[in-house]
Amino acid sequence: MNAAPTLHSTARRFPLVVAVSTSTLLLTSCGAIEGIAGSDSSVSPSKGDDITVGLLLPDKETRRFEKFDYPIIKERVASLTKKKGTVRYANAGASAAKQSRQFGEMIDAEVDVILVDAVDAKAIAPDVQKAKDADIPVIAYDRLAEGPIDAYVSHDNELVGQVQGRAIVGALGDESKTSKIVMMNGSPADPNTALFKAGAHSELDGNVIITKEYDTKEWLPSVAKTNMEKAIQALGLDNIAAVYSANDGMAGAVIDALKEAGASRIPPVTGQDADLAALQRIVSGEQYMTVYKPFLQEAGNAAELAVAKVQGHAIEFDALTPASVNSPTDKGIRSNLVPVVAVTKDNIEETVIQDGVYTVKDICTPQYAADCAEVGLG
Repeated sequence: MNAAPTLHSTARRFPLVVAVSTSTLLLTSCGAIEGIAGSDSSVSPSKGDDITVGLLLPDKETRRFEKFDYPIIKERVASLTKKKGTVRYANAGASAAKQSRQFGEMIDAEVDVILVDAVDAKAIAPDVQKAKDADIPVIAYDRLAEGPIDAYVSHDNELVGQVQGRAIVGALGDESKTSKIVMMNGSPADPNTALFKAGAHSELDGNVIITKEYDTKEWLPSVAKTNMEKAIQALGLDNIAAVYSANDGMAGAVIDALKEAGASRIPPVTGQDADLAALQRIVSGEQYMTVYKPFLQEAGNAAELAVAKVQGHAIEFDALTPASVNSPTDKGIRSNLVPVVAVTKDNIEETVIQDGVYTVKDICTPQYAADCAEVGLG
C-alpha cells in the first residue's frame, strides 16, 4: 500500500459535518485569479487565454467523473479564458497502464498544464517527472499523485472516513460496542484509501467490533460484492450489524449481496460521492448515508489553479491553496482541501439539491415517489 499523504501543520481543519452551499463557495473563489494577478505585479503572464488544459480522470465506475468533474472543469476553463481555453480529456478506465499512455500523449501534444486524478498514485510518478522535464506543470486532482506536482486539489480525506465511521457508531447507538461490522475499504493503489481508512478507524476502533476488513482492487463493485459474500458466509447474515463501505459504488454492491443472501432488513451501510443511485437508496432506506464532497467547488478550484499556473500567477496564495500536504516524494505541497458533508435522508434537500447537483425530479422517479414523499421530498 502507498504511504499515506499527511497534512502539514498549516492545513485547515474543517468540522465533521459542514452544511455548505457550493454555489456560495464558488462565488467566493471566483475572481481569485484576478485578485492574485493584481497583487503579484512582478509576475509576467507566461501565456494568455489561448491555453490547453490536459485532464486525466481515473475511471468511469465513479459516476461523478464523467457527469460532473469533466464538464465543470471544461466550463470553468472556458469561462476563465474568455472561451479561448480548451480541455483535452482522457479517462483511464481504471487502468494505470492506460493512464500512463494517456499522460504521455498529453506531454507529446504539449498541453500547457495537466490535471491528473491518478489510478495509481505511485505508478504515475515517472510520468509526472516527464511532464516536469518538459516544463508542463502538473496539479494532482482528487488523489495525491507522487512525483514533483505543483499543487493538489481534493478534500480532507481523513475527515471523510471520520464522518463515515461516526455515522455507523451513531446509527448503532447504545448497542455499538457489542455490534459486529464489516469494513469495505477502497483501492490500495489510491492514497486516499489509507486516509479514509485511518479516519474511519479513529471513530470505529473501540466503539464497534470489526470482524472482517477488505481492500477493494481498483474500487470495483464486483470485487466488493465478492468480498461481502465471503463475509456473509463467514459471519452469518444476522451477525452483521453494519457495513463500512468507502464509496457509493461499493455500497450498492454490498447491498445487493445482502439482499441476495436474504436480508429482510439492510443494516446501516455507508458510502461516498453522493451518486444518484446512492441518494435513491438513501431515500428508500437501503443505504444509511453517503459523504457528499462538493465536487462542483473542487472542480472549479482545480480549473482556477490550472489557469492561474499557466498564465504565470503564483499559486502559493491563501485564496485557493490555504493548506499544505506531504506525499511520500514531496513535502509542503500547496493544497486546496474542500470540506465534506454527511448526507442522510434528513438533509438531501439542503445539500445536493440546494447545490444544484440533482433536482427532486432526478431523485424522485416514479419508483421512489412514495419514499420521497415520506422523507419530505417532492
